[in-house]
Amino acid sequence: MADEGFSWFPLPHRGPGGQRPAAGTAHGLPPTRAPHVDPKDVGSAIVDCGLYEGGERRGERIELESALKQADACEDGFVWIGLHDPGPGVVEAVGEHFGLHPLAVEDAVCAHQRAKLEVFDDMLFTVLKTARYVDHEELIQIGELMIFLGPNFVVTVRHGEGSPLHEVRRDLEEHPELLGIGPSSVLYAVADRVVDDYAAVIEGIAVDIEEVEVEVFSGGASNPAERIYKLKRELLEFRRAVTPLLQPMQRLSARQTGLPLDPRTGDYFRDVHDHVTRDSERIAAFDELLSGVLQANLAQLTVRDNQDLRRISAWVAIIAVPTMIFAIYGMNFEQMPELKWRFGYPLILLVTLAICGALYRRFRNSGWL
Repeated sequence: MADEGFSWFPLPHRGPGGQRPAAGTAHGLPPTRAPHVDPKDVGSAIVDCGLYEGGERRGERIELESALKQADACEDGFVWIGLHDPGPGVVEAVGEHFGLHPLAVEDAVCAHQRAKLEVFDDMLFTVLKTARYVDHEELIQIGELMIFLGPNFVVTVRHGEGSPLHEVRRDLEEHPELLGIGPSSVLYAVADRVVDDYAAVIEGIAVDIEEVEVEVFSGGASNPAERIYKLKRELLEFRRAVTPLLQPMQRLSARQTGLPLDPRTGDYFRDVHDHVTRDSERIAAFDELLSGVLQANLAQLTVRDNQDLRRISAWVAIIAVPTMIFAIYGMNFEQMPELKWRFGYPLILLVTLAICGALYRRFRNSGWL
């Protein structure tokens, strides 16, 4: 459901013939008024809006109101609009202009979606989870990236700081042969960048796991259990972001029937799917490794506690000898002949030290001290 205060309304979408119904008449519902949004809010949320034809960009940034008309005027052109952390009203406005399906727009507004792939008539809606590793905090920042793909438009909605798309746009513009495929190439390039960023996160986690292993098996007195648990928790969140992406990438790479995609992108998506599979397997291996390290750490703590207990017990046994002897001679009995003997006192001390020394040597040889 949408956030409280968000006035949801059905948005128009393309009909079976590829024609867009008039605003507010989609799905046979009564006419609705386009949302009123401050143009400044729209402008601040739009990172870029470009028109592409024949694998090349036409002009600089274009206005949202005229973007789709310019794309329709081109023979094989499309428009790509990028949004970053837009408000609900901005998403509604973009959905109204491009005729996006209301359920997909609701997902883009509410966010917090699993990675998925959905088809609405001739529009494809994809959700990707972005990831960014903050090394000094050992924290994985998970964001979201929604992609609306139609015959002549691409709308990307990015939440969070992970996987910025300005470099993706620039790289695509430098490869006109790929960009000339159309909107499908944008979907591939964005998915490829998101998955490539997973590799950077995995490398950061790998370094931290190696540090934890060294700390656990170094024999020091530290207890990295809290750090291990935190890494395991972050890895669990990362796994929830990556694993659901396997099925959408599998469909994009092998079963494009019924999808509004250029079939030439199948090989490209297959490469992305391979990378996601590799990353998912490494994440699962890291999870098992951290579980093993945590168990080893707990085992070492148990051994360390046992060693401390044995050490304490050994010293207690040694101290018990003079305690018992001195307690006996402290009872002030009169019939104790050795008290009046000249060598009685040094003999008692010598016997006490000899017994304590023998016990110390015995405990030392047995590893208790």
